[in-house]
Amino acid sequence: MFKGSMVALVTPMHADGSIDKKSLHDLIEWHIAEKTDAIVVTGTTGESVTLSNAEKDDIIASTVKQVAGRIPVIAGTGTNSTLSTVLASKNAQAAGANACLIVTPYYNKPTQKGLYEHYKLIAESISIPIILYNVPGRTACDLLPETVAKLAKLPNIMGIKEASGKIDRWVELLSQCESDFALYSGDDLTSLECLLKGGHGVISVTANVAPRKMHDMCAAVLSGDKALAVAINEELIPLHKKLFLESNPIPTKWALHQMGMIPTGIRLPLLTLDSKYHTELQKALQSAGALQE
Repeated sequence: MFKGSMVALVTPMHADGSIDKKSLHDLIEWHIAEKTDAIVVTGTTGESVTLSNAEKDDIIASTVKQVAGRIPVIAGTGTNSTLSTVLASKNAQAAGANACLIVTPYYNKPTQKGLYEHYKLIAESISIPIILYNVPGRTACDLLPETVAKLAKLPNIMGIKEASGKIDRWVELLSQCESDFALYSGDDLTSLECLLKGGHGVISVTANVAPRKMHDMCAAVLSGDKALAVAINEELIPLHKKLFLESNPIPTKWALHQMGMIPTGIRLPLLTLDSKYHTELQKALQSAGALQE
């Protein structure tokens, strides 16, 4: 089981939108040095929907090669096509990824039975672990706890990234799933509360810019030091909020550029962060110690 702070990594790009492999390499090394517990590539924050299949395969393979087993690499392979997701997941497995993170099919609006059959076919097609990913605010598709509980009985479906931000949903999942089924918060603002209720980790946007503090916060919860976890999280709350001033990963990529980590590149239809938000995000970065005043 993967535990702790797992960064939902951005995909660094040059100003023309081409992938910056050097910055990707440097980000990975920085996260390993800062004790990030796992790296998630080609997910929502990695702009997966505007990457080509070949680009995603290359990012996954190059990340696995560079990490070289030092921490787990989780590949975002979900699409709104079951067959495309099967192929992407097979490619990730062949590249050596430790698990696949698979978002619910967006736009299609499948039934709960359709979601079950979707994930079942994918699970039967690969042997590495699968982490379900529920983010109804983006997908217009909600993977309900009773469906999750059914899917959890399949051998290699080992957890879920729940990004609804609803604490009552978290409680439902805890009550319906077995204790060996991993529950990961996909919402930084409520991640501490979810961890304190029995979660195993967070797949985090905030970890992109404050990796050590996110690791330390998760480690404190998992070791039973609630007071320390609360204190660290208090420092991170402004970032949890301001990194969503515009659609993710717009603010995060701007923040990393301000930190000197990546160029300005982002792919249409996303644009760089509107200048009216610069000051408040800069202040949040400074208050969390991610940027010098």
